[in-house]
Amino acid sequence: MSESEKFDAIIVGAGPAGAACAYTLAREGKEVLVIERGDTPGSKNVTGGRIYTYALEMLDQGLSEEAALERKVTREQVMLLGGQRAITIDFHDPSFNRDGHPPMSYTVLRAPFDEWLAGKAEEMGAMVACGIRVDGLIEKDGKITGVIAGEDEMYADVVVAADGVNSLLAQKAGLIGEIDFNTVGVGVKEVIELPASTIEERFRLTNPEEGVACMILGCTEGIHGGGFLYTNKESISLGCVFMPGEVARHKKSIQEIFQDLKMHPAVYPLIAGGETVEYSGHLVGEAGYRGIPKQIYREGFVMIGDAAGFVINTGYSVRGMDLAILSGIAAARAIVNASSPAEIGPLYMQELERIQLLPTMRATDGYFDVLQTGWLYDRMPALATAVMADLYSVDAQPPAKLSRGIREQMKAHGISVWDVIKLGFKGVKI
Repeated sequence: MSESEKFDAIIVGAGPAGAACAYTLAREGKEVLVIERGDTPGSKNVTGGRIYTYALEMLDQGLSEEAALERKVTREQVMLLGGQRAITIDFHDPSFNRDGHPPMSYTVLRAPFDEWLAGKAEEMGAMVACGIRVDGLIEKDGKITGVIAGEDEMYADVVVAADGVNSLLAQKAGLIGEIDFNTVGVGVKEVIELPASTIEERFRLTNPEEGVACMILGCTEGIHGGGFLYTNKESISLGCVFMPGEVARHKKSIQEIFQDLKMHPAVYPLIAGGETVEYSGHLVGEAGYRGIPKQIYREGFVMIGDAAGFVINTGYSVRGMDLAILSGIAAARAIVNASSPAEIGPLYMQELERIQLLPTMRATDGYFDVLQTGWLYDRMPALATAVMADLYSVDAQPPAKLSRGIREQMKAHGISVWDVIKLGFKGVKI
């Protein structure tokens, strides 16, 4: 392909960020090429996962009504595991929508969802090419002008990196270095097939549309991280995320710890009799706002989605797909409104503010400090379940004062009052 036959934009990666960017650009009449390494969009992508519908509605009104989604999340749960014990906090809202808008979030499986969204971008006029690996960038006079895929060279006014966490394109563009393993987690996930009726019975769901999103703490044997469980139409997504540096020093492998989670008395009855139909692993951004590279663009090049670090973990929820879509929209708007490639980057940063993505990242920055508290991952869940065991234990002796019982359990689990005060100071900053 000659430089005179270039695209308006080449997007590398057909996940939610890349597809949303392509959809928006193609709708505005731009010539767009999406290059995806997988055989189909979503075939190499992993998420927990859920999506918040406001992002789809911002992409185009009514999209969430036709999207390839699983179940409307009507139960939000947090599960604490301490030994064989468990505490589950369960918030139930049968409607879970806001002022007549679509339900707030749905569970999702990436393969069908990504293929659907990339298909919508194609309907708008974008070209999606799968099974192609981008090997490098073309640079001329300090500007990125295209990509290299094998022996082919393809040119564009701008290259959009939507190639996920640890973006190889961003490294080649000189915007990020080698991955810092203190800022990412290693996620493992199984999709476990079960009949819809079994899922509804086990999770107390009143109809096939309702679903559960559950965050799990105390399942990583003290390693910074946690677990998740999402109910799909006819399967359950169950997984764990671990900090890789700590795993390397641990006596058990990730697979062994994950197997222990599956066999836990609070978890196994939920998945019993199911068949694992998918097993996957993936790197997950864990640093939130602090994980965004100092520079996410240069002339002729922008980073979106996971490549730009747009992931939020608050401990009780994880957000990535909605932020990916927002970043794709923001990049597309910048490309459409720019009068030259040099203007795209600064306009992109303005759009990230206008679309409320960066303000949202900043607003949740304090959670990072809270989640750095090491005893949250083993001693706190063990303490909570031990206190509950004391509360519900009855014998012939008079019960001890609650405050005394809690103090004794705190001492037994190595948690001081000062530890709690320090955590509280971190919490008030959120």
